[in-house]
Amino acid sequence: MTHPTMASLPVTQRADGGMVSAPHGLAARAGARVLADGGTAIEAALATAAALTVVYPHMTGLGGDMFWLIAEPGRVPLTIDGAGRAGAAVAPELYTRLGLRAVPWRGPWAANTVAGAVSAWDAAWAINARWGGQLPLSRVFEEAIGAAEHGILVTESHADAAAQYRTELEDVPGFKVLHFAAGAPPRAGDILRQPALARTLALLADQGLDSFYRGAVGRRIAAELAAAGVPLTATDLAGQRASVGRPLRLALPLADVYNCRPPSQGLASLMILGLFDCLGVDTAESFAHVHGIVESTKLAFAVRAREIGHRDAAGASLDHYLEAEELLSRASLIDRRRAAPWGEAAGDGDTAWFGVIDGEGRAVSAIQSLYFEFGSGVGLPESGFVWQNRGCAFRLEGEGPNVLGPGRKPLHTLNPAFARFRDGRAMVYGAMGGDGQPQTQAAVFSRYAFFGQDLQDAISAPRWVLGRTWRDTATSLRLESRFPVGLLGELAAAGHPVERVGSFDQVMGHAGAVVHAAGGGYLGASDPRSDGAAIGCAGCPVR
Repeated sequence: MTHPTMASLPVTQRADGGMVSAPHGLAARAGARVLADGGTAIEAALATAAALTVVYPHMTGLGGDMFWLIAEPGRVPLTIDGAGRAGAAVAPELYTRLGLRAVPWRGPWAANTVAGAVSAWDAAWAINARWGGQLPLSRVFEEAIGAAEHGILVTESHADAAAQYRTELEDVPGFKVLHFAAGAPPRAGDILRQPALARTLALLADQGLDSFYRGAVGRRIAAELAAAGVPLTATDLAGQRASVGRPLRLALPLADVYNCRPPSQGLASLMILGLFDCLGVDTAESFAHVHGIVESTKLAFAVRAREIGHRDAAGASLDHYLEAEELLSRASLIDRRRAAPWGEAAGDGDTAWFGVIDGEGRAVSAIQSLYFEFGSGVGLPESGFVWQNRGCAFRLEGEGPNVLGPGRKPLHTLNPAFARFRDGRAMVYGAMGGDGQPQTQAAVFSRYAFFGQDLQDAISAPRWVLGRTWRDTATSLRLESRFPVGLLGELAAAGHPVERVGSFDQVMGHAGAVVHAAGGGYLGASDPRSDGAAIGCAGCPVR
């Protein structure tokens, strides 16, 4: 991507018939075209999701996981948990026998959980049928298949990731076949054709999404995984099903805010907002604003470390953390002037968030991921995609919900957000960036909802992040250089380990948002740090 300047920043997009925001313009366009053809929010979201697997293959793909939050006007929102489980043969002993003290980041042993994204697509498609959706999958995947067949322009972030991690990826089975040209990583602007991925998407459109796990596509995938030495079997694939449930809810004076239950870190995102609201901050971009969210993050992440990961349905209720008295009690621990100690750093992650609201006000907030750039690196040349490494988030020893075991799900940084305002507005929003996801959500939502900023300005404004994002292990408080020097000095004086980074730094991740006003009209915003776009649908048909 071209690094933005203040003069080139995007502006809030407006439309009267629907809106899509995604971290790549072609993916947003695919979704908007489906809306223009009379598609539902789910159909447009699936078109966007499929396109992202083609145009952002370093961030997301068919070999990853996914979470959805779906909301219809006047109804309680639904969530889809598309997290894959560890294989039946995947246990700590599998690694300790190899002399490993942790799950490796790359290679076959990192590919230890089933890819759940397509199972989430399938669950969403079933909900779409109940909505009366009429577009066939062949139309929904049309742009994605065409882009994979004819080729895409490699983005700077794609080229940078392939070059940066060349040493650890080039010898992983199947990777070079899919992502190198003439034995070398692609350069920005090169054409990348993905004919095998196009065939797989076409087969899924023709045979049904379930075929990925329990059909011809799944049999081929299982054979390729076995040939690469991955500890997953056809039986593991056949056992994968996404689950539909109810979200966590945070009741704020302005809005009800929703996010996903474990293994998603949605609880942490809601807790940060709830704790910050208790502080009564009244000025955006102030010391109190940044310090308050950072200190709220520390408290929320302490809960995340104890609670988030694999949980059986009977033990999945964590709603009490979002009750007003509980939030007030925890918020009272925040020192308004001094930074608390910090040592928590648990979440890497390359992801792709996107959101859609259609002409009937139905909303989708969704996020899908391979975890690290290109996931485990294990490529399936016949199927056309790489497999995730989400399972390297597991611990091999100790106690708690994030310890590895057969059939268990690891902690997920993925968490799509949705807000329903008291005045009738609806908002989908989210971000990529590991530990930065809930912090960016809090920054964007607080700017827009609490302080009344323009939607695009809330995303373009300078951001901060505490802890890890993507692959780095820094635990400092990093702030973009566009923040006033005086604010950085105040934060440092309060005891924050401040680090100044670039003006639009990639470490801040990629955010996006769509808002639907109660009386009609749509607003959309995308992140200038990404290759994204918000694309509206003017005069879209309303069914």
